[in-house]
Amino acid sequence: MLKKYFVRVLAICVLMAGLAGSLAAQRAGFSKEEFAQRRNLLMEKTGEGIIILFGAVQDAPAGHFRQDNDFYYYTGVEDASAVVVLLPKYKKCALYLPTQPEREIEFVGRNLLTDPRGKELSGIEEIRPLEEFDMHLARLSGRGLGTIFMRLSPADEVDGSRTETAMDNARRSQIHYNAVMSLDQYRIQRLKERYPALQFKDVAPIIDRQRMKKTPAEIEALRRNGKISALSVREAMRATKPGMWEYQLEAEALYMSQKNGAVGPAYSPIVGSGPNACVYHYSRNSRQIEDGDLVLMDYGANLDYLCIDITRTWPGNGSFTAEQKEVYRAVLEVQKACIEAYRPGVTEKDVKEYVAKAMKKKGLDPRGLEGGIGHFVGLATHDVGVYGIPLEEGMVFAIEPALYYRDTNTCIRVEDTVLITKDGCEVLTSAVPKEIEEVEALMREN
Repeated sequence: MLKKYFVRVLAICVLMAGLAGSLAAQRAGFSKEEFAQRRNLLMEKTGEGIIILFGAVQDAPAGHFRQDNDFYYYTGVEDASAVVVLLPKYKKCALYLPTQPEREIEFVGRNLLTDPRGKELSGIEEIRPLEEFDMHLARLSGRGLGTIFMRLSPADEVDGSRTETAMDNARRSQIHYNAVMSLDQYRIQRLKERYPALQFKDVAPIIDRQRMKKTPAEIEALRRNGKISALSVREAMRATKPGMWEYQLEAEALYMSQKNGAVGPAYSPIVGSGPNACVYHYSRNSRQIEDGDLVLMDYGANLDYLCIDITRTWPGNGSFTAEQKEVYRAVLEVQKACIEAYRPGVTEKDVKEYVAKAMKKKGLDPRGLEGGIGHFVGLATHDVGVYGIPLEEGMVFAIEPALYYRDTNTCIRVEDTVLITKDGCEVLTSAVPKEIEEVEALMREN
């Protein structure tokens, strides 16, 4: 027992050593120079007109305030109800914020408008009262800046893409009592009513192309988050035993990630045991784990507005059955072959061809799995990006092959978040085991 304890402590220390030196700065975010560089690149890409981005307006229910992803990406400002205006022709930026009465300041603190250090902290040269926004926009519209670039596409959320936001709106609107326009749609309508002579263009495609390739600062933050998220899943895996509840494993992961600086999860944690492992986005996490169950956990942390996505599947009692091993090995080998194939210039077709050859060479039946390129990861777990193009250095995405045999509850998914590098691929979440022998060894430490 004492030996197991020391093995566990040593393993955790090794992982924590990889985080040393960065923990103190984990919630410091990015520099104001980083945001200025992003704004300058956006203005270069549009080259004309007026760029308008709106911030989030309120806290999430029972949660921390999270700024709109696009707004945060270009400003770093976390004040609510903010608007930023960029003028590519003049290379200028203005931030508009609500005027706060003293009573509001007492309750929620000062925003950058009332903070005398606002310009210094944000790196934005002009910070103005929000009530002046329309007046200044009217003035700008008379200066030959005839195009407004704003987000005409849906917003993305921390746990979902623009497409998923649109689908959620469509699903909600199936009941006519719920069929109301989104806040973004209302803003578009109001601006078009006030400035009918101006042209409106969607800035989202330009933003998506920029956000798709991570900056060096983002990559370092994602590396930190990859280690933290891996440690979190590792601890949940190590703690598992029959009789535990799914939500207790969720608590293990949440504790470890927030202890190390993450704000919280990047999406609703998925901890599915037995039949629940076969439900793709199961999130109730309310079942008691039984002997013989497989446990599928899909979890990633939210750190510096950047997400990580990990899935691991393991036996609740610590030992895979022969059938479970066979299915698991097929999924794992397909995932490993995908990772081997990733490098700049590679297409999804290339990856699938490589996977087919690799599985044939190993004499393994892929059971219908072909491999491919997964979803982008960044400010959103299902991040924005341009799909269908060859891989480029700086892309970050998750790869998650899976097999589901619901008749026997043999449901396996293995997922990692990976970075495309100059000549290959870096697995940002490699610190959580996925080889069968490593998984079983870790669980014997419990």
